[in-house]
Amino acid sequence: MSLSLNSESLVLGIETSCDETAAAIVRGGTEIVSNAVASQDELHAHFGGIVPEVASRRHAELITAIVQETLVQAGVGWGDLAALAVTRGPGLVGSLLVGVSAAKGYALTTGLPLLGVNHIAAHMTSSFLTGEGIDAPAAEEFPALGVVASGGHSDLVLIEEMGSYQLVGWTRDDAAGEALDKAARLLELGYPGGPAIERAAVGGDPTAVPLPRPDTKTGFEFSFAGLKTALVRTVEPAGLAECGYSLADLAASYQQAIVDCLVREAMQAAVHFGVRQILVGGGVAANTLLREDMAAAAGAKGLGAHFPPRWLCTDNAAMVAAAGYYVGLAEGASDLAMEVDSALQLPIYIV
Repeated sequence: MSLSLNSESLVLGIETSCDETAAAIVRGGTEIVSNAVASQDELHAHFGGIVPEVASRRHAELITAIVQETLVQAGVGWGDLAALAVTRGPGLVGSLLVGVSAAKGYALTTGLPLLGVNHIAAHMTSSFLTGEGIDAPAAEEFPALGVVASGGHSDLVLIEEMGSYQLVGWTRDDAAGEALDKAARLLELGYPGGPAIERAAVGGDPTAVPLPRPDTKTGFEFSFAGLKTALVRTVEPAGLAECGYSLADLAASYQQAIVDCLVREAMQAAVHFGVRQILVGGGVAANTLLREDMAAAAGAKGLGAHFPPRWLCTDNAAMVAAAGYYVGLAEGASDLAMEVDSALQLPIYIV
């Protein structure tokens, strides 16, 4: 189905790829009209990480109310919308099924076209969104390098233009956010790990603990499993209280190592592809040290580094609605038989 979308078109986005139940309405692919997110952090904190079955059940409980909330916030009805966008992957398969099933139901009921969105591509739109509380969105200067750092992803994306994305780097094992979560459990800091590590690192010496910066020497790949193991070997023989390092020094050193790896690979890819700017998204992009070090490294290369507001770094539906707008322009509507894909990938650029 071909779609006619313009700068006034309203797209409703639905995001349930992990543990946030979210809906949003975006105008013209950029302007956030409404945005509603229900976090499950407290629900999963008891387990020290996300339990997929618990997450999908909670999505099913919340999705109808969240969609209705975003319509009320925007002051619009179904007849005012041009399309429905939903994350179809990658993510937790049960969580994805809740969002896609809901979107299909709404599409069948309203007659609105359905737009299936790649979650990583959605993160690439976050830097360009406008709305209340967003001071300076990124300029549309391409090619750009997208850096997605989250609990499930550590990806480098070459952005030729809005809607055109190629995966150029990824992690061989743990994602950056996953590595932070595991370290936080080891250090008894709670969940989610990224913010907990950042808080614990305040006042710590980032050079105190000798931790590696794993380098695969292959393309622009990340590897965080060895770093995590090094922290385990530092702490576990004697225990946290007797390992010889303060909690602040352990957290600061580990956080610095994660950031160093992200910045190193991003800079190498930026130079290789001759990009004009670096766009950083995903939950780890909310980390202050990453923002400071990435901006400094990019500046040294004569590049800008752009970070969305922290509330747009974590999973949200505004980015899904925006990405759906570009899917509609480039590809038209998705088939209602569309399936979820927990391992959905962007096209891979062979370096």
